[in-house]
Amino acid sequence: MTRPSSLRTHDLVGRARPRYRADALTVHRDPTALRRVTRALRGAGRRVNLVPTMGALHEGHRELMRRARGVPGATTVVSIFVNPRQFAPGEDFDRYPRAFEGDLEMCREEGVELVFAPEVEDVYPEGFATSVHPGPLGDDLEGAVRPGHFAGVLTVVAKLFAIAVPDVAFFGEKDYQQLTLIKRMVRDLDIDVHVVGVPTVRESDGLALSSRNAYLSDDERAAAVALSAALAAGQYAGEQGPAGVLDAARSVLDAEPRLQLDYLELRDDELGPAPEIGPARLLVAARAGKTRLIDNVAVSLVRRVD
Repeated sequence: MTRPSSLRTHDLVGRARPRYRADALTVHRDPTALRRVTRALRGAGRRVNLVPTMGALHEGHRELMRRARGVPGATTVVSIFVNPRQFAPGEDFDRYPRAFEGDLEMCREEGVELVFAPEVEDVYPEGFATSVHPGPLGDDLEGAVRPGHFAGVLTVVAKLFAIAVPDVAFFGEKDYQQLTLIKRMVRDLDIDVHVVGVPTVRESDGLALSSRNAYLSDDERAAAVALSAALAAGQYAGEQGPAGVLDAARSVLDAEPRLQLDYLELRDDELGPAPEIGPARLLVAARAGKTRLIDNVAVSLVRRVD
């Protein structure tokens, strides 16, 4: 089926048609309006890809867009919404970086067709009282440090899935626990969305890209590189077993006193207990000054042959 270059502004009886042009970026703030667009696109034979973000877009987000745009016969929706429900009192909701015009420019550069940028009241209207509970994993790792965080994440992602009705949704692996919980929610609730994890994009010195990197001073930025260095050390110690992986990573972190470690954990790739042999995930969280950073890397635990 041919790609629709646009959707007509009105139907045959004069009702407003959803706004969309294949050759231009269209911004929607109303959930119902966006849903009409994606429904019409699917009816015309298009697939719909979703890239959920909180804005302050960087090269990691650009990679998500490129993965989405690389799917043949698909239209890409990027959501830009700083979700208040995933911030605890005293966290950085009010000062979280916001750069909407720059975000739109990046979307245009990458050929994104649709941006969904609702206001808080559009997503959580008066009387909104429902949330998605993440289960036990939601209280572990990041959840132990940020109580309620993952209930807020899963709730907004479930809403975005209901609004955009995507075929595929793309998330970065930097937030690996978030990615794991979203995949579990989709599986447990039979949501008809394929969730794709995209490898972490890093700076040339290894630091994982994050919107919160903008908070770092030069000194804190220099200290933060120890996170990726520790993960690399652990990754290369896979032949030494789980204890060896953790020891190798911890030795790097112990040498950087400017970081305050929250946790360093080795788990299986579903974030259960680490296996003795097989695929695993090494995760770290620490503070550089007042900025909290997370990172992770895949580790292959193998039996050493002498």
